[in-house]
Parts: sequence; structure tokens; C-alpha cells
Amino acid sequence: MAYSNAYEPSAPELPESFVEQQLDGENRYHYAYQYQPSQQFSSSSVMFPPETHPDIVRSFESADRDRSGFLDESELRQALSFSGYEGISNRTIRFLMFIYKNPGDSLLRLGPKEYVELWNCLAQWRSIFDRYDRDRSGKMNSTALRDAFFHLDYMLPTLVLQLMISQFDDGTGKNVELCFDSFLECGMIVKGLTEKFKEKDPGYTGYATLSYDVFMSMIIPFIVSYD
Repeated sequence: MAYSNAYEPSAPELPESFVEQQLDGENRYHYAYQYQPSQQFSSSSVMFPPETHPDIVRSFESADRDRSGFLDESELRQALSFSGYEGISNRTIRFLMFIYKNPGDSLLRLGPKEYVELWNCLAQWRSIFDRYDRDRSGKMNSTALRDAFFHLDYMLPTLVLQLMISQFDDGTGKNVELCFDSFLECGMIVKGLTEKFKEKDPGYTGYATLSYDVFMSMIIPFIVSYD
């Protein structure tokens, strides 16, 4: 994927072994990698799904300082930094952990399987960001954000979209533009709340009945600031 010299991406380039292919009419990324049993990793690597790329294993194991087999918040930030995803805010890190943690785990942490799912998700969001960053500025305006969500089948009301964008308004009066981290944060909010709602709407009717306690437990993690 070629960019002009003026383009300053807000997220890392994908590894050379990470290639694009057409699946169901959509461009998706995956590792063009065949597992080689001769490669040596530490014992924790056996916990990863089969054919997990070595780059993902290395970033996890390098960040897992206490060798617990899990990543806490600070370790996840370090692991993503090893993979080139630097500068992701504390708030976004918490969103990622909340969404991708094992539902059966009472602690906010990620194991190898969850980390692989998150890592692949980041690559997909990065590819979407690049697609709708049409002027290759490393930024995305509100129209591009709307189009990106529409592409993902998230039909957000205009008011909701405006509210999301307004949290990134710096008060200068300029049109709000989102870097990759801000786009990822918006995406995690929409994806996370949509998935939580779907749990209460198994028939996909667009309606759900839930108690006040359940409603609050769904919403609060997405509106509390962690910075």
C-alpha cells in the first residue's frame, strides 16, 4: 500500500508478512505465515492458538514481565508498543481490555488467546482507518468516521455521532479530526456497547428489556475516564 511522502500515519505499518486478501468481497488482512515447529519460544508460547505468528508471541512474552501468562494494563501497553502501536491512551487500553478479556475471568487481564484476538482486531481497525483517511493526513473527519461506521454496519444516529466526536473537540473552533487512537476509541465504544446490547437482544430485533443494574454495568465502563 503506497502513500505519498506527506502522509504521516498515526499507526504502524503492518509487518511485511501481513498481507491483504479478499474475503466475502472485503479486504481483510492476515499473516502469510506457515507454522514452523523448529522455531523456539518459551514455554508460555504453547498457550497461543496454533499458527500464531512469532511477532505476536514475542510481543506478548516480552511484555509479560512477571511470567504470569497474562498481561495487565501496563503490560498490554508495553506489548502493543513493541508491535508499533505507541501512544494509545489509557482510556483506550482499558476499553480494549474490557472488551477482549475472558468473560469468565474476574480480573482485568488478557491471556495469549485474548491478546491474539485483540492484535488481529487492531490490524483490521487500522486497515479501515487507512481506507477512510482519504487525504492520507493521518486524520479522519466526522464524515469519514460516519462512512467507516456505515461500512461496518453501525448505523449511528447523527446526534450520537456528534456526541462522540465532541469529546475530542479542543475548543479552538476548528473542525474535529481524529487520529488513529481517537478513531479506535470511538470504534471500541460502538463495538463494545453494540455487542453488550446484542447479548440482551438475541433475536436482533433492535429492542431489549434489561434491569437498571444491568444497564448501568453495561454503560459505566464506557463512560468513566481512566486518564
